[in-house]
Amino acid sequence: MRTAILIGPSVPESPLEGDLRALGYDEIRTAADVADAATVLALLPEAGSVALVDSRFTGHTHSLRLALTDPRWTASAVPGAVAAHTGARAALARATMRSHDLDALAVQLDTQLQADGDRLVRPELGSLVAEVPQDAAGRRKAEDAVAAVDEEKVRLNSAVKSRDGFFTTFFISPYSKYLARWCARRGLTPNQVTTASLLTALIAAGCAATGTRPGYIAAAVLLILSFVLDCTDGQLARYSLRYSTLGAWLDATFDRAKEYAFYAGLALGAARNGDDVWALALGAMVLQTCRHMVDFAFIEANQDASGNARTNAAISARLDSVGWTVWVRRMIVLPIGERWAMIAVLTALTTPRIVFYALLAGCALAALYTTAGRVLRSLRTRDSRTDRAVQALAALADTGPLAEGVAALGRGRLPAGAGPVAAAIGGLAVIGTALFTPAGSRWPLIGALVYVVASGLAVARPLTGRLDWLIPPVFRVAEYTTFLVLAARSDADGALPAAFGLVAAVAYHHYDTEYRIRGGAGAAAPWLVRATGGHDGRTLVAVAAAALLGGADLTLALTAVALVVAVLVLVESIRFWVSSGAPAVHEESGEPA
Repeated sequence: MRTAILIGPSVPESPLEGDLRALGYDEIRTAADVADAATVLALLPEAGSVALVDSRFTGHTHSLRLALTDPRWTASAVPGAVAAHTGARAALARATMRSHDLDALAVQLDTQLQADGDRLVRPELGSLVAEVPQDAAGRRKAEDAVAAVDEEKVRLNSAVKSRDGFFTTFFISPYSKYLARWCARRGLTPNQVTTASLLTALIAAGCAATGTRPGYIAAAVLLILSFVLDCTDGQLARYSLRYSTLGAWLDATFDRAKEYAFYAGLALGAARNGDDVWALALGAMVLQTCRHMVDFAFIEANQDASGNARTNAAISARLDSVGWTVWVRRMIVLPIGERWAMIAVLTALTTPRIVFYALLAGCALAALYTTAGRVLRSLRTRDSRTDRAVQALAALADTGPLAEGVAALGRGRLPAGAGPVAAAIGGLAVIGTALFTPAGSRWPLIGALVYVVASGLAVARPLTGRLDWLIPPVFRVAEYTTFLVLAARSDADGALPAAFGLVAAVAYHHYDTEYRIRGGAGAAAPWLVRATGGHDGRTLVAVAAAALLGGADLTLALTAVALVVAVLVLVESIRFWVSSGAPAVHEESGEPA
């Protein structure tokens, strides 16, 4: 329930009450001043949103919408209006008893929230107006300022991310924002648009699986349409301020599901024409997922480090001062817009094999560029890592019971900063023995055991070193690449598609872990990590299956592991995101890679 408390005498012909009702504040009460509002507030139910608004407020409806209805914040304010949702109601009650006007109330509320580890958000209004005029002349001036601004244009443009890729900025957003407004006016939700985007991409994958030129052309068109809808759901959320935890999760995970399903569709289509590209499809998924893990780990390790943030901001500012570098830097990382455009064009005009060659080359260049940049930035920083960041990296490592046991025995046995080296040695051991020893050899088992021990030693110390954020991505490379090599070297029918399914299931688990951390909901439950074996346990099982079973039994083993991981992770993930009550989040920093 939403309640608005108008403070002060009413202003004749003011549209304020109508604006508040349009924003969902069905119950509107009045108070003589802030002290009187404290009395009114005490009579309201403890749950629900409350807005305190100066009756003289003059401004755009969207200014009030930004201040009063954004579900991401527990409390927010603009001049003349303060809102507090359920989590900030107690702080609001305390602040009203210590304030004499709304400006003082906003300051006091921010102080109260900071004591509780939260904050008051003051949204950027840009050219929008939010004022509290003191007399009739001031009111007329404020009303003229309101009339001078095209509120709908500002609202529509603000629905578009300020930092998107070149393709998205110039080829998608100029018209997708109007589609977002069309959806908003018809009551469609961002989650419905997200689901439509997924279904469109799955149909595109089905068209690609036909292996025909008309099928490839239809797949390309539908893939671009899916991306348009993918942009639209976020723009709809920003336009209507309909953010949600579930929506952020659906948007993020569906992006990966759509892309990897399309890879599978291309591989199936190629197989219809006698070309086996499953290894390329799996390689593209491994490379794309691992470069995401580099980004995730670096961000989680450094987002709390203020000094590092200043260094990065200074570097970015210097590069941005040369205009053309902005778009080059955004394009070189091959973000989702550029990547999907490339996939669509090549799918329509060439073959799946050429699509994957181009994708592997582009993603490899992007991975080298971003990883090198992050390593250099890490070596320049002098900031210490926060406890939150250390815990996030430990969760991203996805260490299973076997490596945990080694870590317990190896506490303090490696010097500080040696973790990435140990992880890399273990990864090279398992990948190298799987790649260069005869198929069916027992050597990969020894390599896998070395990997388990090295992995345990890598995380035996808290991950506080400058380059310790590399450990989770190294684990991802080792695990996924081992699956790829084992399946590619096997002569078993269906081994590569089975490995593709296994990597997809495990990658979902790793993406889900990151999105939980990013949403402030903590990592996956320890029982889930143990039940899925951790990266070390799964790698050992896959290597053992290849060494001891081989042939069709390897396909069955990889499929069985994939199904177990998929069921465990999906059930727990869906349960968590539907019922967790985690705060609403939404990615605003730019287009994800």
